[in-house]
Amino acid sequence: MKYDFNNCTELLKLCKKYNLPISQIAVKREMELFNKTKPQVRDKMKQIRDAMWDAIQKGIKSTEKSKYGITGGDAKKIYEGTKNMGNLLHSKVAVRAMAYAIATNEQNARMGRIVAFPTAGGAGIIPGVLFSTWEHMKSSKRRMLRALFTASAIGVAILEKGGTISAARGGCQAEVGVGAAMAAAGVTEMRGGTPEQCINAAALALKNCLGLACDPLGGLVEVPCVKRNAIYVNVAIGASDLSLLGIESYVPMDEVADAMMNIADNMWQGIRETALGGLAITPTGIKIREKMGLKPLPKKFHLKTCKDCNKCRL
Repeated sequence: MKYDFNNCTELLKLCKKYNLPISQIAVKREMELFNKTKPQVRDKMKQIRDAMWDAIQKGIKSTEKSKYGITGGDAKKIYEGTKNMGNLLHSKVAVRAMAYAIATNEQNARMGRIVAFPTAGGAGIIPGVLFSTWEHMKSSKRRMLRALFTASAIGVAILEKGGTISAARGGCQAEVGVGAAMAAAGVTEMRGGTPEQCINAAALALKNCLGLACDPLGGLVEVPCVKRNAIYVNVAIGASDLSLLGIESYVPMDEVADAMMNIADNMWQGIRETALGGLAITPTGIKIREKMGLKPLPKKFHLKTCKDCNKCRL
């Protein structure tokens, strides 16, 4: 295949060889791989774009809680806050991106329709960043599609390199972290960045998510997942800004992806989506388990405190 790539280094070489942005290499790869026409590939991404927007629009209007009542209604609060920024320190773009990210993840928690891009747990970051920036720039739908293709190419490069987007395999660095990297690259192309700047932005984002645990309360994709997506839209936006300002990641993107997998291999299973460590075993996490009717957590997994052992944990 002319347009296939196994990592970000090869992706960048293709961009240089054919003098094309990342988005167009992604389109041509899809055409080759699945024997599709360009309109067919673009139409599929349009469906993805429209489904993302639909989830956002429903999410920012809803106050409905999830089944166990631990998430829901925050996206509406944040979005309404963008109408009067008051003493908020963030830009309107960033606050709106947080609202859109939470809207997406709250829809997921309510069993609504979303796009798992790259996963359900990390589904809010890319639409949050891209749609908020798209509105700010008053950009075209075509540019929005290009940003989505660029984001997808980064995800493909990470997977082809031997990486993962599974929290069960690599913790939340593999879902939220990869989502932030994909969003950083996509928004950088949307803003006119070069392929080098897009990949550099992805590296800056991902390396600052390394080691992130997946510790959901009760095993639900709700706490801390929903608000974690909101926080990490800022990592993606910041990485894009830094890259466009000429700040380079000292460690190249492919090496960052390797580092993520090294950490994944050494990460304790209790913080890889099992709900046996981290926030999931706090007293609040235990209460959620009880509310859900799950089996009691074995004592060995309970969070130890100074009250328990009467001496410093260090």
